[in-house]
Amino acid sequence: MKKIFKIIFTGFIILIIGAGIWAWSPLPNNPDAETLSKGADKYDVNIIRDDWGVPHIYGKTDADVAFGLAYAHAEDDFETMQLAVAAARGTLARYQGKGAAVTDYLVALMGVWDTIERRYKTDVSPDVKAAAEAYAAGLNLYAAQNPGATWRGLAPFSGEDVIAGFIFKTPLFYGLDGTLLELFGDERAQEIALDPSGGRQNFHVTPKTLAERGSNGIAISATRSGDNTTRLLINSHQPMSGPVAWYEAHLVSEQGINMTGGVFPGTPFILHGFNDNLGWANTVSAQDLVDVYVLTINPKNKNQYLLDEVWVDFEQRTALIKVKLFGPFAFKAKRKVKYSAHGPVVESKHGVYAFRYAGMDEIRQLEQYYRLNQTKDLDGFLDAMSMNALPSINYIYGDKDGNVAFIHNAQYPNRKEGWDWKKYLPGDRSDLIWQGYRPFSDVPKLINPSSGLVYNSNNSPFTSTDGPDNLLPSSFPNSMGLQINQTNRSLRMIEMTDGETHMDKAGLLALKFDNKYAKDSRVAEVIKEVLVFDWSDEPQMLKAAVLLRSWDMHTNVDNRAAALGVLLTLKDITEEFTHIPAPAPETAFREAVAYLLAHHGRIDPKWGEVNRLIRGDINIPIDGAPDVMRAIYPADMGDKGQLDAVAGDTWIAIIEWTTDEDGDSKMNAELIHQFGSATSVPTSKHYADQAEMFATHKWRKALRDKAEIKKRAVRNYSPAMPN
Repeated sequence: MKKIFKIIFTGFIILIIGAGIWAWSPLPNNPDAETLSKGADKYDVNIIRDDWGVPHIYGKTDADVAFGLAYAHAEDDFETMQLAVAAARGTLARYQGKGAAVTDYLVALMGVWDTIERRYKTDVSPDVKAAAEAYAAGLNLYAAQNPGATWRGLAPFSGEDVIAGFIFKTPLFYGLDGTLLELFGDERAQEIALDPSGGRQNFHVTPKTLAERGSNGIAISATRSGDNTTRLLINSHQPMSGPVAWYEAHLVSEQGINMTGGVFPGTPFILHGFNDNLGWANTVSAQDLVDVYVLTINPKNKNQYLLDEVWVDFEQRTALIKVKLFGPFAFKAKRKVKYSAHGPVVESKHGVYAFRYAGMDEIRQLEQYYRLNQTKDLDGFLDAMSMNALPSINYIYGDKDGNVAFIHNAQYPNRKEGWDWKKYLPGDRSDLIWQGYRPFSDVPKLINPSSGLVYNSNNSPFTSTDGPDNLLPSSFPNSMGLQINQTNRSLRMIEMTDGETHMDKAGLLALKFDNKYAKDSRVAEVIKEVLVFDWSDEPQMLKAAVLLRSWDMHTNVDNRAAALGVLLTLKDITEEFTHIPAPAPETAFREAVAYLLAHHGRIDPKWGEVNRLIRGDINIPIDGAPDVMRAIYPADMGDKGQLDAVAGDTWIAIIEWTTDEDGDSKMNAELIHQFGSATSVPTSKHYADQAEMFATHKWRKALRDKAEIKKRAVRNYSPAMPN
């Protein structure tokens, strides 16, 4: 027995050693400071931090400014910037464990680095490449000066990292990730489209769930305003922290850029914002920009699929995903990645699919943002938009000349007409594999409508103004997959505007901070469903029903019925984000009543006692709710009786261009950030210095004049000498 035990024990030890050798995958050391900072001295940049901590970045060239922006942003949120780089590289699981493995697999499946290898050297224009590499140099300099804050093995950063970030992220904004999650689900979620000329039968399927994002954008012309002022509201709804949270910056180069606006970690230029002449707001759109093909696999060879009656070999490669275990050990997962003539392939429990999507193999995203930053007038703006390199995102535009415009922007696939492209497509026909996109001239756009007002709240492009000249569905083919939905916010815009009444600043602010649910909203429908129940046998529930019936649908902080109404409808509204089926209205009502009684001892606490903005030591009431114009979203209902805001209204700007009697234009802008400039530095006074202003609808002036900025400066430095 001792001999047997010894053999078993020895075998076990050998197995452990072998597993350790297999899993041994230490991250390399980062280069030393001298190596990382090499070349940084060629960038001529000056950073001035105003008394709100906002960086105003001045450079001789646009590349200098990109270098300075990377450095300044790293000072305030280096951790998130590194997360963004690791995600775009497909190495996030090596740092964050198995939860990030799906992200790494998606990078491989989308062929992000295949695109970089094939196109970076040849198809990224020299000035864009210079800016991307300057941005990477700014990160490298910060890493050189802060080695303890730099993830091991992540530095040095490169221009390719910057471009890869755009390739990876931009298709996710219109919901590509949602389609992929659907394909990896337990059951097929869409039926197969029928050949319009006749053909195969479809079959019963489960409904598709689509996550829809939020945002508001409004532009009002000088004629509509009543005071000869063009106004633009920028009001994107984003997470309040993380890789797609807004960071404010002001970029000025001697080559002509002078932009104020918001950026995400990893972006060298303003994504949406304004200069002295013009500005634009973005809202997320949800056109049908992904096509899924059902493949027929050769029963004798699983590595072949049928196309035009011929068995075709998949293109195959192996993705190595290293998943953090502990210390220097990582699980090395190898996954096959297949491609058909359609695009990437997904093998799931219910079939084998290929998908084709807007933005596939695109590498010019940063270039289009760069060109937008360089524009000075409407013609230049439209010229930059005509690049058609951004796969989605609505644009709401305004300028000093009184122009306003709405563009339902996307790379619209050049699809064959007659098919139902919202369904899955048969994968055995090459004529359904679309090539290229429709020209920018086909993109839905509304420029200077007669009412002088354009808006978007993630709704149908066919309601984008309050006048008589909205775009018509009949003007666009079904194959474009345009949105047809309305949100509560778009319904409220319809309720609050009439196409004629002058809209001055107070009027625009009334729209922006409206906190009511529309009479035709989903919230109103749920309430009606609850109130048809007979609650007379349950005194507490009857009392709650009476309170619910009295609710005016507003979500102001003192409202004593809003808590009940919002908690009743919260899961129903956010189901599209969470993909968690909402309970039946009766069940949701009982849960809301129980929650309020358990945590507040009453069914009618003030809404501000429940709805909270929390940041560091600040814990304050805030108005608004999911899908109202004053959009505030919680992570969940929480176990402390309060809803902690995590998304919705974040960085907001109102820009005004006023023309005097002599025809001269003057620009003024006011801004607010939900927290402050130091987005991940809790010890900074700018970590939460704007939170109370944000909660109480107050603004700060956008500083644009260098002399005034210097008067308000608290730091003035070069990145090479940050102190």
